[in-house]
Amino acid sequence: MRASYEKRGTNVLTWIISAIVAAFIVQNLVSRRLSGIGFENSLGLTPEAVRAGHIWTLVTYGFLHSTGNLLQPIAYLIAIYFAGREVLPVLGARRFIAFYFSALASGGLVWTAFHWRQPDVLTGASAAVAALVVLYACFYPNRETTLLLFFVLPVTIKPKYLAFTLLAADLFGLVLYEILGLSAPFYAAHSAHLGGMAAGWVYFRYIHDSEWSFASARADIELPLWMRKRGATGAESPPAAYTVNAGNRGHLRAEVDRILDKINSDGFGSLSADEKRVLDEARDLIGRR
Repeated sequence: MRASYEKRGTNVLTWIISAIVAAFIVQNLVSRRLSGIGFENSLGLTPEAVRAGHIWTLVTYGFLHSTGNLLQPIAYLIAIYFAGREVLPVLGARRFIAFYFSALASGGLVWTAFHWRQPDVLTGASAAVAALVVLYACFYPNRETTLLLFFVLPVTIKPKYLAFTLLAADLFGLVLYEILGLSAPFYAAHSAHLGGMAAGWVYFRYIHDSEWSFASARADIELPLWMRKRGATGAESPPAAYTVNAGNRGHLRAEVDRILDKINSDGFGSLSADEKRVLDEARDLIGRR
């Protein structure tokens, strides 16, 4: 339905990945010259920072990663890219960025609750990655997805089974290593992962289909019959309905383009019932030709 349209800007997924890469480069430069003093302490998440009121660390920790393990940020970036590109068209740019930051905050809060009296520091985008994986599994539970296990072995699995596997592994790790205090072979913030997973499920279950509007709701009051009969000038005109004019291809094309632009910016869930009907009628019209 499109012939020409304005060039679109960089999407939020690219900005997030670029921010993580930039933060990792700065981390390495600072750690070599100043041993990381001031940078990770200001942006990393610690219970002490939360107690001091440094609330921004509930989000900024997700842009920092271990400078001694290059595979960690690479793995997170790959997961963010592949899961994010599937989820972004459904959510739209504004909902995606809000969901991403909310997942980081949710994971950070859960991790802080389990480490409240410990001098630990949390870095890494694992909570957001877990949230994206769960949301992807909720949207496409039975889609066959091929993963590269350890970057070498291809494994095909349905997203719902992947989400259940990660959930079981993190519950197991939470009990053994964060609650019972057993020594772990490698550090993993299982509580942060579970907080991110909870954010993904809560968004899909309770928020995704709701309308995001900050305008005050107006009361739906119906005028009495004697007031509605006072002539055409005082009567309220009915709301305009969307129609598809099969004979006017220019009008149809412009209307579908407007709806597609709205989907790209706000996600499919932002469409009204009339706009969804326009897409259905346009699709049927194209199918008959």
